Amino acid sequence: MAGKADPYAGIEFEEINEVTGLEPDEIKCLKNCFDLFDSKKQEFLSADDLDEILRAMGFRPSKEELMDILKEIDEDGSGEIEFGEFCQLCAKFLVEDPDIETMKRELKDAFRIYDKAGEGFITMDTLRGLISELLAPLTQEELDGIIEELDEDGSGTMDFDEFCEMMMSAPEH
Repeated sequence: MAGKADPYAGIEFEEINEVTGLEPDEIKCLKNCFDLFDSKKQEFLSADDLDEILRAMGFRPSKEELMDILKEIDEDGSGEIEFGEFCQLCAKFLVEDPDIETMKRELKDAFRIYDKAGEGFITMDTLRGLISELLAPLTQEELDGIIEELDEDGSGTMDFDEFCEMMMSAPEH
């Protein structure tokens, strides 16, 4: 390999890792991908290149979505996506969201904190304290309304399944 330039020379691996959490081998792989899309060897990608990349990954962004993504990752406002910015974009897709089982385990741990007696439910009084703390400031009427909504069956308690449903449902704002 004498005489062949190092394709990874000049890459700030530590800096990219710090910003994205990507490992050196992932960064090298992305450099190879970047170079494939940078067919003109300009050391940057355009908005059209970005559209092509996202479509290759199975995404179909509208023009507006594409411009929003470009605005978000084009830190220097050049309209050009340099390699570091490309890595930040790819990291968003490579860093996986936790799966449903992981979320359930974490919710179970959180539930246990409030189910101090280990009875399999949280009392509405405990929940009232938790909600008023999390959503402060709330009026007494607002708090009563939330509790009434959560305690659908009027039992005065919330079991683990109800707790999961509450924690995993999107706020209605």
